[in-house]
Amino acid sequence: MFTGIKTKFIASILLLAALSYIAAAQVSSFTKAESTTTLQKRLQQKLDDLRAKNGFPGATAAVVMPDGQVISISTGLSDVEAGRAMKPTDRILAGSIGKTYFAAVMMRLVFEKKLDLDAKISRWISDEPWFHRFPNADTIVFRQMLNHTSGIPEHAESPEFTAALRKDPDKNWTPLELLSFTFDKPAKFPAGQGWSYADTNFILAGYIVEKITRRPLYDQVREQILRPLKLNDTIPSTSRSLPGLVQGYSMPNSPFGFSGPTIHDGKFVINPQAEWTGGGFLSTSTDLARWAWLLYQGKAFDPSILPVMEAGVPARTGKGDEYGLGVQIRHTQFGITYGHGGWFPGYISEMEYFPDKHVAMAIQFNTDDLSKTKGIGHNTLMKLAEAVLQAEPPSTLAKPAQ
Repeated sequence: MFTGIKTKFIASILLLAALSYIAAAQVSSFTKAESTTTLQKRLQQKLDDLRAKNGFPGATAAVVMPDGQVISISTGLSDVEAGRAMKPTDRILAGSIGKTYFAAVMMRLVFEKKLDLDAKISRWISDEPWFHRFPNADTIVFRQMLNHTSGIPEHAESPEFTAALRKDPDKNWTPLELLSFTFDKPAKFPAGQGWSYADTNFILAGYIVEKITRRPLYDQVREQILRPLKLNDTIPSTSRSLPGLVQGYSMPNSPFGFSGPTIHDGKFVINPQAEWTGGGFLSTSTDLARWAWLLYQGKAFDPSILPVMEAGVPARTGKGDEYGLGVQIRHTQFGITYGHGGWFPGYISEMEYFPDKHVAMAIQFNTDDLSKTKGIGHNTLMKLAEAVLQAEPPSTLAKPAQ
């Protein structure tokens, strides 16, 4: 008798507790949605204000919160002549950010002990007929290519290279053809005794990795990174016609010898395929922010290797800047950030992860005119970061997703 009364009492208590939990969850969900909406409006206003002030054609931006929630925005025009509005889903050439995908594949090889970062490159290519024509060939170790301390000069700055690109815009370049623009050129400095950024470092590193794995690196990036992490809007830039790529606007006096719109009759003015492991992808700000969030939390390879990638050397990109293995390391008002910037004729991109906040951000412009973007993408991204990280933290800043 009393047992039945007790059972009913306990059931009533449990029911009340359940109803209270549901009500609390609904309030929490509402608060979270309200905070996210407020944050998105604040970001949108900031990006709109930056465009009104600086005059860039268009831009997209995205934020990934600690719980993995994504906020994506856009402003301006994806095609000025057509009056087409920029959308968050529009693709933009990501330039040197592509190095991060290839570096991630290489970190997997390091973990699997298939790649020794401190081995001299002569281990793999000393039998190549051109080996001794390459600057510092006998002294470079693999790590020095990934952190740009090899002394290798930049082939992309060679007038002969840019002239060849314009002369034959449909040409598909082999890695050796790209490397050949540095043959018999003097090194910038003895290997390991300086820092100088060069796409050529990653071209040579990619060439060696394909010799080791006997597989195309693009296939490895697709299988190991893009597909499993569902970065569906990130694709290789391997031809002049690229799906979803918005019109770009190149700066006056571009080092590539053209300015204004970069796409004519559906084709890019040169073949982006020439970038290869120096960059080599088009993407969206949403995918870039998600990639930064995943990569720098150690979700692209075994996390024990992340400190290896993030071990930086002094870099001449800004006060206090460092460079790891395919990662730019900056010291900001919000703490250290890990990420990378990207430039390609007509476009600027930037992605950064803020480990102290568990937040990732990305921004892309469809112009490389620095007078309109007020410098590199990092500077503008930090202005957006103020709207996210200096404001009253929304509930999504509470803790990172597991």
